[in-house]
Amino acid sequence: MLEDTKPTTFSELVQISGLSHGTDVWLGNAQELIKTGICDLSSVIGCRDDIMVYLMYAGLEPSMAFKIMESVRKGKGLTEEMIETMKENEVPDWYLDSCLKIKYMFPKAHAAAYVLMAVRIAYFKVHHPLYYYASYFTIRASDFDLITMIKDKTSIRNTVKDMYSRYMDLGKKEKDVLTVLEIMNEMAHRGYRMQPISLEKSQAFEFIIEGETLIPPFISVPGLGENVAKRIVEARDDGPFLSKEDLNKKAGLSQKIIEYLDELGSLPNLPDKAQLSIFDM
Repeated sequence: MLEDTKPTTFSELVQISGLSHGTDVWLGNAQELIKTGICDLSSVIGCRDDIMVYLMYAGLEPSMAFKIMESVRKGKGLTEEMIETMKENEVPDWYLDSCLKIKYMFPKAHAAAYVLMAVRIAYFKVHHPLYYYASYFTIRASDFDLITMIKDKTSIRNTVKDMYSRYMDLGKKEKDVLTVLEIMNEMAHRGYRMQPISLEKSQAFEFIIEGETLIPPFISVPGLGENVAKRIVEARDDGPFLSKEDLNKKAGLSQKIIEYLDELGSLPNLPDKAQLSIFDM
């Protein structure tokens, strides 16, 4: 739809939002009118409000313009009286045909709200990328492959390609991870990096920014629940973890999670136990 219409203004994006959310508004309707050169994006019917405003400008009484809008947006088409009134006011045939095809229409207020939110998100993605990525991973994502996410951009891209090559065999969880890796791939190719989990800096639930990197929260570790994520932060506030055994006792981390953090590089130089060995002296 974007390739066919090539929008350049906010109002055109609102029009596209209406076209994409309606039924039989774009396909076989507005799309053909634009392709054949009968209309441009701004003149096709996109949102239900467009019908009433257009017809009032054409000379129809507001009450009749409203009735036509309501009939069309509900997919009821046009009555003979409506068609006759529209023709008397020189409404073009293509406009009548378009109205007769429509089954459902989106209100312009909803379309504008969607586009406004999209533009806000796009602004941050372009001008404040790390804020965008930190927010996306914190709010929108739930399944992570941190082992892959901390790697270089080439490795991340190769993992994404590999997963797409066997996409039909992936389960829902793997597909959710793939979506996250696609965003991570984009982030890495823009010059930003994901750090490993940090026992000292990671938050329980939010990705945080450090320089040109993001630090993931404890909740992003596969298999680590909300309560444990909170406990790690609470235990950390009482003092540093002295060993993996200490981490297990204070925060309740399972051996499997500790091994994952070890593989991630989050436990550098942290001994298995806090006891001193004669060989450490």
